[in-house]
Amino acid sequence: MKNSSRAKSTPPAIAGLLLALGIAGCAPHKPAGYQGYLEGDFVYVAAPLAGQLETLAVTKGQRVTAGAPLFTLEHASELAAQRQSGDQLHAVQARLDDLKKGQRPSEIAASEARLAQARSAAELARLELDRQAALFKSHTIPASDYDQARLTYEQDTHAVDDLAAQLDTARLGGRPDAIAAAEADVRAAQAAEVKADWSVSQKSQLSPCDAFVYDTLYRQGEFVAAGNPVVSLLPPANIKVRFFVPESEFATIKAGETVHITFDGRPPLDARVSYLSPNAEYTPPVLYNRDNRAKLVFMVEAVFADSSAARDLHPGQPVDVTPAN
Repeated sequence: MKNSSRAKSTPPAIAGLLLALGIAGCAPHKPAGYQGYLEGDFVYVAAPLAGQLETLAVTKGQRVTAGAPLFTLEHASELAAQRQSGDQLHAVQARLDDLKKGQRPSEIAASEARLAQARSAAELARLELDRQAALFKSHTIPASDYDQARLTYEQDTHAVDDLAAQLDTARLGGRPDAIAAAEADVRAAQAAEVKADWSVSQKSQLSPCDAFVYDTLYRQGEFVAAGNPVVSLLPPANIKVRFFVPESEFATIKAGETVHITFDGRPPLDARVSYLSPNAEYTPPVLYNRDNRAKLVFMVEAVFADSSAARDLHPGQPVDVTPAN
């Protein structure tokens, strides 16, 4: 009896199943989704100056609009410095104006009257000199009388020149260097006033934007050191999604792409990937072999496309993240 070998054929149904599984295995893997949570970047509002908390205008959990008052520190000292700087500015400005406009009108009028009187005396001395000169030529008077008339005329003429120069100086005002010094005093007083106004304004802080009052860190009556935050705010635009992507799928996430964010009890929202961490999280302290690489995850952050839609969201809420494509 002869032994013969036959080629066994695979049934058509099984072959089709194997082909379908092969095609499915070659298709690119599409991530099912990632788990994450909401995170917030808080705005801590502080005053650059120290003082006792006089007024706390907001409460924890309140919503405020941009420009709404948040708190006020005691500012009696700053108000006194503001009034002092204002008075000093008025004083130095008055001195500068006085230097620029010269003497008062009544003083200038008195100088003009003295000048007119000196001119009259000089004219009288000239006439007397002419008479004495004629008499001296005719040898009627001695030379001493003529010399006295001549010197009197010269003296009265110099007096006229002196009073005229004084009048011109009185009309000019202060010297240029004195005016420059007074102008410098005015600028210094103006700078002091600006500083005093700034100090008063900084004792009262306003909300920089529409936000949720996440916490108040001091109570009314407590002393607040300079730079210490009194109120922490959470603007809707500062709420973001933080989720973690396995190492094997991290390369598929691109900055700027859209992801769908799903919450419990509310409709999903779209967000845009804004940050991809360059460092792995939760890495084991061993070599990166194939099995250990599966444990690596990378942190990714996304911001909401419509920040106003995140108004009622809160940090810490768990979310599910699904790629849009």
